[in-house]
Amino acid sequence: MVHALLEIGERENRILEIVKGKYGLKNKSQAINMIITDYSSTFLEPELRPEFIERMKEIDREETINIGSLNDFKKRYGIKE
Repeated sequence: MVHALLEIGERENRILEIVKGKYGLKNKSQAINMIITDYSSTFLEPELRPEFIERMKEIDREETINIGSLNDFKKRYGIKE
């Protein structure tokens, strides 16, 4: 575990207190960890599950079907405009 000494503003301190109270956390350290985890899952690239990666590899190996133009596609699958 890493220990850090942080200087935060009064507003940020109040936000940490709100998060701490809202989620029933024991201390501000837990609140900071929760905020960081939430940020990472929302804004950073998510890790792909291994089964998803394998499925994409299977799809990549499949033979492609040439359907021609959009009109050819619509005729082939009976799509009316």
